[in-house]
Amino acid sequence: MSEMSKTQVATDSQIDSTTAVETDALGHTGDTDKKIALVTGALGGIGTAICQKLIANDYFVIATLSKADPERSQQWCNDNDFDANSFEFLAVDLCDHEKTIAAIQQTIDRYPHIHALINSAGITRDSSFKKMSFEQWKQVVDCNLMSLYTVIHPIFLKMLQQQSGRIVNISSINGLRGQYGQTNYSASKAGIIGFTKALAYEGAAAGITANVVAPGYTMTPMVESVPEHIMDKIKETIPMNRLAYASEIAAACMYLISDDARFVTGETISVNGGQYMS
Repeated sequence: MSEMSKTQVATDSQIDSTTAVETDALGHTGDTDKKIALVTGALGGIGTAICQKLIANDYFVIATLSKADPERSQQWCNDNDFDANSFEFLAVDLCDHEKTIAAIQQTIDRYPHIHALINSAGITRDSSFKKMSFEQWKQVVDCNLMSLYTVIHPIFLKMLQQQSGRIVNISSINGLRGQYGQTNYSASKAGIIGFTKALAYEGAAAGITANVVAPGYTMTPMVESVPEHIMDKIKETIPMNRLAYASEIAAACMYLISDDARFVTGETISVNGGQYMS
């Protein structure tokens, strides 16, 4: 499967982790009767699908993006027909711990209650391990795993005060089984699962659940650019003979933040068409 890894097909949303932090709030004061959800990697393929589901279910969404980009943000709103009163943007470099944690704290302080956090941001820097540079290793681990502390810590503290909350972290099939050319990515995604299980123990007594969704290969704009012959090889490894739709990943997230899942915590839901069964 080395040919697949060269395409850098990721199973989660993508962000550019090199940009400087900026906040891009739309002037919201926190006056809303809606449930509040913060979504990282919101403008990626899976992140967008999650935001669509949340807004359709009357959530107010705090949507993170890697840098303030009014043109891209406006295009995203137009493409999805989003009402500007249903969300605000928060532009943060998730790898800049001090600035990001301050920006998140400032944002969530404006709201009396945060119902859900869904971490969908992630990057790939694919290479066989013998050729992988330390920088490739560090970029992926910093963005995909280390950033969880930065994003979750202030929100977890708020949820402890609330005595309630839902946390969903997006991992990957490759965090469960590994993948050639993705030692960095697989390590980061496996780490997300271990982190989430431990966090679930700490949050349970306060009514906070923490769970993982592990997508298989998912049809996102980035994946659609993969050459057809490589896509055919990928599909051959999936018993259902197709890729996941981003909406199917979002649906799993919606279940985990719902009242119906209030007794589900520390779990990993695989959405991969049977590609990996254990």
